Amino acid sequence: MPSSAAPPPTGSSGGAHSAGTDKGLKGGALGLFASTVIGLSSTAPAYSLAATLGVIVAVVGLQSPVIIILAFVPMFLIAYGYKGLNQVDPDCGTTFTWASRAFGPHTGWLGGWGIVAADIIVMANLAQIAGQYGFQLVGAPGLAHSTLWTMVAGVVWIALMTWICYIGIEVSANLQKVLLTVEVVMLLVLAVTALVRVYSGAAPGTSQHIAWSWFDPTRISSLEAFTTGILTTVFIYWGWDSCVSVNEETTDRTRTPGRAAVASTVILLCVYLLVTTSAQSFAGVKATGIGLANPDNAADVLSNLGNEIFGSGAGGQALTKLLIFMVLTSAAASTQTTILPTARTTLSMATFKALPAHFARIHPRFLTPTWSTVGMGLASIVFFVLLSRVSENLLADSIGSVGLMIAFYYGLTGFACVWYFRKVLRRSPRTLWTKGIMPGLGGVMLLYFFVYACVVYAAPDYGSTSWTLPFPPHWQLGGVFVTGLGGLILGAVLMLVYRVLSPAFFRKEIIAVTAHEADEEDTEDTERD
Repeated sequence: MPSSAAPPPTGSSGGAHSAGTDKGLKGGALGLFASTVIGLSSTAPAYSLAATLGVIVAVVGLQSPVIIILAFVPMFLIAYGYKGLNQVDPDCGTTFTWASRAFGPHTGWLGGWGIVAADIIVMANLAQIAGQYGFQLVGAPGLAHSTLWTMVAGVVWIALMTWICYIGIEVSANLQKVLLTVEVVMLLVLAVTALVRVYSGAAPGTSQHIAWSWFDPTRISSLEAFTTGILTTVFIYWGWDSCVSVNEETTDRTRTPGRAAVASTVILLCVYLLVTTSAQSFAGVKATGIGLANPDNAADVLSNLGNEIFGSGAGGQALTKLLIFMVLTSAAASTQTTILPTARTTLSMATFKALPAHFARIHPRFLTPTWSTVGMGLASIVFFVLLSRVSENLLADSIGSVGLMIAFYYGLTGFACVWYFRKVLRRSPRTLWTKGIMPGLGGVMLLYFFVYACVVYAAPDYGSTSWTLPFPPHWQLGGVFVTGLGGLILGAVLMLVYRVLSPAFFRKEIIAVTAHEADEEDTEDTERD
């Protein structure tokens, strides 16, 4: 594994218009289209819908389409926070770097940890799905239900995706274009076919035409159902920030990643809304039969719908197989694009001396992070294998806990944007909205979701496991809450340990805490953007 250490950080004091640090990554490798593809692929649209649509419908019923729209709002607002911060500081550490500049090294380090922890945990879920769907695709359902063989296939999958990320960002981006094309095309085919069957009278008796009432949030049964629905839905948008984490490898790094982030969230809204509305129109929301709220279908709504929508003929079976392949490619694409941001977060942290220097090494030929990429793959494999062998229930709860980490670092980024630009917010109405009100409001929303999720997840009957505190008052808490909050606390402990080993970063000697003070050039750039 030949590698070279990244150059020392330049411009690390967080000046008024930082061009980012030169870490040795391959600059100019990605354009706007490739960056947007990475942002979309990381969310795994097909898998996200397959795994969550049934749960959403079970909570809010016919109001699922409007919940899809409302959950988009905080993601769109936070995307503008990423866009604004990336414009003045296009660093691949994203939340880590920006929160360090805005609030200080400890907050920034925890923001970086939130990204790393969330990605490692979700990799276990993606590996499991890739293993299961891979066996289903080749007609081996017995192996798909085997914990051992699913684990083996998942490990091989992580290793393969890690290798692809290791050999170059362009290889990764080109593969993403192919995988995402398959995914989006099949989702569109599924949605359009469903609607054609509904409006031609060829759908089952549970079908119904699209109604404007589906888009009325006042029809949701209760505030609890509304909040739970948003909480469940908001995180299917998670992952678009991957396109910002590769900012140092894009053309026009101050503009392209931010535009890709905003574009990704808007495209996701369109895809999710189309598929949700068409699936609900075709299958209905009953908890029986093919109804979307049927718990028997909850784990894989799309594959079950595929059999009904495409029919049992030879052509229908072929399309259903292709649908299974689509969910597999969705998990594959997301596995790859989950490795990319984590490796670059740890690369940035190491460059700024917040992690050991080994993680800052760059391959001299491929111009990709070496230790950071391989380390992400190995950590994901170890976590996946351990939890698979210990308990599938524990694995399920750990995946559910990712929502807390997502809300934490997305919300933190929104607040960091407001605070970092606080001195220039009154320069223009556009600056006030895009760098102040929008990201700030997104941060407030995610803070609310974080607190609400803690309350919900703490219930001992929530999730598949529960834990009793080994010390007074011996509370019994839900496993999702314990693993989610415990993961963030573990990060705090690791931070304190590393502060003793390498205090320079934590003394603000590497990244200064500052506020952005726009000069005339910055203001003009903002207005043109």
